[in-house]
Amino acid sequence: MKTQIITWALALAAGLACITGQAADGKKAVKLFNGKDLKNWTQQKPRAWEARDGLLQPSASPGGYIWANGSYDNFELELDFKMSKRCNSGVFFRTDPKNPVQGGFEIQILDSHGRAKVGKHDCGALYDALAPSANAAKPVGEWNQMKITVNGALVKVVLNGKPIIDADLDQWTTARKNPDGSRNKFRTALKELPRTGSVGLQYHGHPVWFKNIVLKPL
Repeated sequence: MKTQIITWALALAAGLACITGQAADGKKAVKLFNGKDLKNWTQQKPRAWEARDGLLQPSASPGGYIWANGSYDNFELELDFKMSKRCNSGVFFRTDPKNPVQGGFEIQILDSHGRAKVGKHDCGALYDALAPSANAAKPVGEWNQMKITVNGALVKVVLNGKPIIDADLDQWTTARKNPDGSRNKFRTALKELPRTGSVGLQYHGHPVWFKNIVLKPL
């Protein structure tokens, strides 16, 4: 009987955790986008983004970033995205919004479905640093699911259920150079970039849609 009571209590606690967003390890997941408004976000350009039909998406005003309020270091970030034709976007993390190109990291979102060979600028890439191990992007108009795990020097990306990035930032020891000898855009070695910063989304002129944006601190 005692064992049954303990089992029931544990199940109840797990159920309450699911309802409140509280994970079993005590870390609370943060729903960055509530599907209704942008109160948890700061836009680079006024009215460039909007919440519509439960989606976070660019508005008629082109260009610009949108940043989730707060600073984040180690986390799991899950989100769904849908691309338009020739879409070019990205998920930024540990980034300085005043200098997003040089001040942090980006996981690329790009209309690159069907390419036989993918590089450091294709969908799922750690932008300009590491190409995805496979082309897991879905066609234009279909929803993609992405999970980004950032913990210390480790960055992992799973796109549509397929692991495509497994990077150790400590291997990037030289400015403008990747471990494989190729060049990158970064004036600071990735190893030396901050291990905390903003999480943001990029709009590069072609429509992109996001939903189910949830971050769990590690």
